[in-house]
Amino acid sequence: MDEIEKLLPGYNCGSCGHRQCRDFVAEIKNAEDLQKCPFLSRDNFQDNVKKILRLLGEDIPEDEKVVGIIDGLEADFMLAPLKDECSCREFIHPFDGSIEINVGDYLRYRPLACPVTHFAKVIDIDPGIYTIHLVGPLHRLGQEDFEFKDVGLCMILAFEGKISKGKLPKVGQTVKFVPEYCMMQKVHSGMVVGVEGRSVRIEAIDLKVW
Repeated sequence: MDEIEKLLPGYNCGSCGHRQCRDFVAEIKNAEDLQKCPFLSRDNFQDNVKKILRLLGEDIPEDEKVVGIIDGLEADFMLAPLKDECSCREFIHPFDGSIEINVGDYLRYRPLACPVTHFAKVIDIDPGIYTIHLVGPLHRLGQEDFEFKDVGLCMILAFEGKISKGKLPKVGQTVKFVPEYCMMQKVHSGMVVGVEGRSVRIEAIDLKVW
C-alpha cells in the first residue's frame, strides 16, 4: 500500500470521495478504481498508472506486453535477476552424474529442448541439483582461455527471479515467461510455487508452450 500511495498525485483534493490520498489507497483494487482520481487520467501520471497496475497484478497496456521474439507468443511476464545478482537463478540437473561439480565451478551445458549451449557458475549444491547463475554463451565472456567443466545435457528444474515487466502471478498458477538474459528470447512455461513481493520461484519448467 505504501508503494501505491507514493505513486498517487498527493493533492488530497477529495475528488475520489476521501479526504486524503492515503485513505483512497485502501479502496484501490483494480484499474476501474483508479478512475475515481481525476488526476491519474492526465498524461503526466500515465507512467505512475502503469506502475500501480503492475503492483495490483492487473493487465498492462498493449505496448508493455511481453512477447517472445523467436516464437511470437505472448508471455505473462519478463523474469529479471534478484537484487544484486547477475542473472536469474536456475536449478539444473545434469543427465551425466559422473562429473564432480563444486561451488564456484563454471559449467558448459545445454538445457533439454534448447539448441543453445550455456555457460554458468555454480553458486549452491543440493544432491544432484545445482543452483547456477548464467554467465553466457561463450562469446559474452570476453575471454578465450575460459576454464569450465562440460556436463552436457541438463534438465532445467526451476527458476528464481524478479518480475520486471508483466502481470504478478499467484502461487499454483501455470505461467508463460521470458528470462531477460535468454539469447533467443524464448517463452518458457512452468508453475509458480512461491511469490514474495515481485520475486517468484517457478518449477516444472518446459520450453514447449501449449
